Amino acid sequence: MASGAGAVVAPATARAHIQAWLTEFVVGLNLCPFARPVLLADSLRIEICNLTDSRELLNAFLLELDLLQRSSEAQIATTLLVFPMALGDFQDYLDFLDDAQALLAEAGLEGVVQLASFHPHYQFAAEPASAPSHYSNRSPYPVIHFLREDMLSRVLAEGADPDEVPLRNIATLDTIGSKELQRRWGQLFRPA
Repeated sequence: MASGAGAVVAPATARAHIQAWLTEFVVGLNLCPFARPVLLADSLRIEICNLTDSRELLNAFLLELDLLQRSSEAQIATTLLVFPMALGDFQDYLDFLDDAQALLAEAGLEGVVQLASFHPHYQFAAEPASAPSHYSNRSPYPVIHFLREDMLSRVLAEGADPDEVPLRNIATLDTIGSKELQRRWGQLFRPA
């Protein structure tokens, strides 16, 4: 598994890593109670972006944002934009995410599309570096997740409490522990 820079990663390999992460961690550990139906649907879009230039990365972001807006929810419910070849440094990723959020606002899409962030070295600022909680936002490569706000609103109207999700995730990940999470993470991307 690459972490967003270095050796060339074939799109099929990156896609397989993302699928394994979604299946084993996001859905398998129930880190996102809204993910299971989307993962099983044909409306999940995983776009692998092997570009490295910062302007090209922002352009790829805008293209995905445009595609999501031009598509119905049945066609594309949500998009994962994956960067296997760029943004491996977590701070660089956060800077890019700030730029992406600014572009979202400039496009007038705040409240329409929400961005969620995932990175191989994700670390919550208030948590110790070894805290298991970081795994709730760790992914095989840098990822920006495009979420349709109206879709989230419908899920929340069905009784899901978004404030409980992070607390439940922390409890789940703390129970598993950092050592076991590292072991599972390593096995997840080991070549067959």
